[in-house]
Parts: sequence; structure tokens; C-alpha cells
Amino acid sequence: MDDAELRGIADAAKELANRCAPQVVFVPKYGGEVMVPEADDPKTFVGGLFLYKDHVSVEFSNGAGFDDPDDHLEGKGKARRHLKLRAMPAIEGKSLEYFLRQAFA
Repeated sequence: MDDAELRGIADAAKELANRCAPQVVFVPKYGGEVMVPEADDPKTFVGGLFLYKDHVSVEFSNGAGFDDPDDHLEGKGKARRHLKLRAMPAIEGKSLEYFLRQAFA
């Protein structure tokens, strides 16, 4: 996967996050960008976007507590879960909006 395709997936994910939470800001951190719903308080981040060689990972700080009826979320940590987006259709296919709305609730 080339950089342009990765960037396109990441940009589409950010646009969807902005539709779900218009106040969200993206702050560079941990080698990616974290989603901060309260711009005055960067410690309130709910997850982030990270680009890898073959996918974009959308991470959720408290994803272990999310409703995930189709088992799209990956990870075994105490709290965090993530989605791996390898192509643009995965944004809808893996229910990204559903998880973003839970993150920003």
C-alpha cells in the first residue's frame, strides 16, 4: 500500500470523526495523531490514528468497554482496542462510525 492510499484512508477516518464530534481536534502524539474531544484538555484523548506500512490503525482508549456485536475490534489489552483499516471500504465495513460515536459519547 502506498503512502497516498494510507493518507486517504486516514483523512477519511478523520473526516468521519469530525462529523461524529465537530469539536474534536487531532494532536500529534505517539507517532500518530490522538483524537481530543476537548481542545483545552489534551489529556482527554479518546484514541488515535496511526499509519503503518499496510494499514491505518484507529485506536480507542476505552474500546474494551464498547459494544462490538460483529467482533471488529482487535486487541487484548485491559482497556484499548483498535481497528485495522487496509482499504477505504473497511471504514464502513468495520463500522468505524459506530465505534467513533461510542468513543465520543
